[in-house]
Formats: sequence, structure tokens, C-alpha cells
Amino acid sequence: MTKVRVAGVLLAGGQSRRMGGGDKCLRPLAGKTILAHVIERARPQVEALVLNANGDPARFAEFGLPVAADVVEGYAGPLAGVLTGLDWTAENAPDCSHVASFACDAPFFPTDLVSRFLAALEGEGAELACAASAGRAQPVFGLWPLRLRDDLRRAMVEEGLRKVDVWTARHRLASVEFPLLEGPSGPTDPFFNANRPEDLAKAERLTKT
Repeated sequence: MTKVRVAGVLLAGGQSRRMGGGDKCLRPLAGKTILAHVIERARPQVEALVLNANGDPARFAEFGLPVAADVVEGYAGPLAGVLTGLDWTAENAPDCSHVASFACDAPFFPTDLVSRFLAALEGEGAELACAASAGRAQPVFGLWPLRLRDDLRRAMVEEGLRKVDVWTARHRLASVEFPLLEGPSGPTDPFFNANRPEDLAKAERLTKT
């Protein structure tokens, strides 16, 4: 079977209102930033990695990653980040046929995310894949083919579409269920995200289990 080459986009384009503004991915967690944890998990799973973030890219210089701002203006949500990743990959990693998206506020996502997405695409004859856990969709974590980027651009620009599940419903979607993480304090969603200060405190506790 031909190897499917996958690039990755780290989605950090939001405004972090519930964390009080600023870049929540730059908040400290267990001695390093949340973003550093995310990069450690994402980088081995992909051929190339880009950070989707708006504003001055210099604040991310220490991570040594290319930074790409949303290609759709107005803080248009995760789909804008996905489209940005698809455009960046087409220009900078053209040997990659797919882009995996990762949320930058979820430091515990599975390290076999991309391999399971690829297996689902092949096994189900799907066009794209999104994660699920505890019976809930986690559409920010997905695998997106470059050949659908013009379709996504039309949906966002011409229709004003913003909801991930509305767009994915138009295509053959594989939903890939991931198990909860077991720990001393009970099961935790692997896609647990640090949206608020109390979430960050919980994440800190989870790193010690």
C-alpha cells in the first residue's frame, strides 16, 4: 500500500476569552507550555507541522515552527485553521495528501491519532476522519484531504459556513472513537482541553498521575 503522507496543523487561532485572553497555549503546564506538550505529541505523527495563529508570529519563535495566520478573516473558527493548514501544506509540503488538525489547548490527545485516522479512511472508504470520545464528536481533531480544500474554501467564503459538522456531513466521514484515559482520579477524556483557569489546574493534576 502506498504510504499516505500527512502534514499537521496546530490550531491556535482562537481568542481564548474563557482563559482571560492571550494565548492559552503559552500558559505553563508541568514546567513547560501547553503548546510544548502538544508539539511533542503531534510532531512524531506527521511529516511537517505548521502553527495556525493570528497576530505577531514572533511570540512563538522559540518553538521553531512556521506560523500561518487564518486565510479567512474574522476569527472564523476551527474550519479557518483547517483551511489554513491545507493551503500551507499545498505550498510548503506538496508531497503530503492530507492534513491532521490538533487543538493547541488539549495536551493529552492520543499519540496514535493519525495512524488510526488513516486506518479508518482505508477501512471505511471515507474521505475524511474526525475523532470522538465518550460518545461525543471531537471535530477539531481531524484528518482532511487536500483535494477538498477548494470545496471548503467555497463553503466558508461563499456560504459563510463556520460549523465543522455541517461541512463534514457533506462528505464521507469516518468517526474514530478513542478510549478514556484511566488514572488514579478516574477516567479522563483524552481530548480534555484547558479552556479556563480551573481546567489548567486540573491538567496540572493530570500530569502528576
